[in-house]
Amino acid sequence: MKGPQTLQEAIQFFSDYDNCRLFMIMVRWSDGKVRCPACNSEKVTYLEKARLYRCYEKHPKQKFSLKVGTVFEDSPLPLEKWLPATWLLASCRSGISSYEIHRALGVTQKSAWFMMHRIRLAMQSGSFAKMGGPGCEIESDETFVGGKAKNMHASRRAQFKVARETSMTGDANYVNKTPVWGVLDREQRKVRATVVGKVNRKALQTAVLDQVAPGSSIFTDEASVYKSLPKEYTHEFVNHMEKYVDGRVHTNGLENFWSLLKRGLNGTNVAVEPFHMQRYLDEQMFRYNNRKDENGRKLPDAERFTLALSQIAGKRLTFAEVTGKVGETPF
Repeated sequence: MKGPQTLQEAIQFFSDYDNCRLFMIMVRWSDGKVRCPACNSEKVTYLEKARLYRCYEKHPKQKFSLKVGTVFEDSPLPLEKWLPATWLLASCRSGISSYEIHRALGVTQKSAWFMMHRIRLAMQSGSFAKMGGPGCEIESDETFVGGKAKNMHASRRAQFKVARETSMTGDANYVNKTPVWGVLDREQRKVRATVVGKVNRKALQTAVLDQVAPGSSIFTDEASVYKSLPKEYTHEFVNHMEKYVDGRVHTNGLENFWSLLKRGLNGTNVAVEPFHMQRYLDEQMFRYNNRKDENGRKLPDAERFTLALSQIAGKRLTFAEVTGKVGETPF
């Protein structure tokens, strides 16, 4: 089944529920056979009027929709809204805000915000394999994400000033920032980034050991936190007080990713709570890592959208989880 190739085609194509249904079947089941999410049986039939499927095996909840077992589960919003929203988030280079989704799709801003977080979960990479290896070049760097003091209200700026002056740690200048660390594999052009609690030697070297395979050449800036890496790694650094590039030694690739990340956060999302920062990192990593395929061909928006949809199964995010209120009563 050939899907839409542009945003205009996507809006027209997914306005028809039957197109949504067939496309969902194609991306969830490569053989085109719908299976029950409860028992994985193929003995199912489509109930056209109810827009549901019915499993003929004996178990509770025999009827199910195509949203069951995915990040769309338990959402009253139809696929006609979910699929265009996924297209927009997967294709917009600097991201898209919940207010834009709210106006474009005719849902409330609160619903749009929740939709965006569920789609970001689908974009999350499930790979735990270490990056690099013998002969591979890896860039490692950290950054701090947060608002600028000059853009804050005077009272809020004063609060951070007091916090910096009374801070008992070495991170006094970053009390209003979220520390983020990342690595870039130059050969594969893939980035992996994560929120870290502290920017110190123990935290960052542990992150390097967890994410980078032994034998890799690691390039960093002059930060002391990277000194004394294990001998299994070849560590070289460039002093940014003198120059930014020393032959193959630089972190400009990762600096480019930080620039894209902050441009999206500052210009599109405006303000992001540290609690949600990892999901915004997942979104930006998905678009960055899927700019091109293995042969260097630029990946069209349609293929990136299809890839995002292929990762929706087996993931679930509730409103209580996204708001940090798991276990609390809803009233």
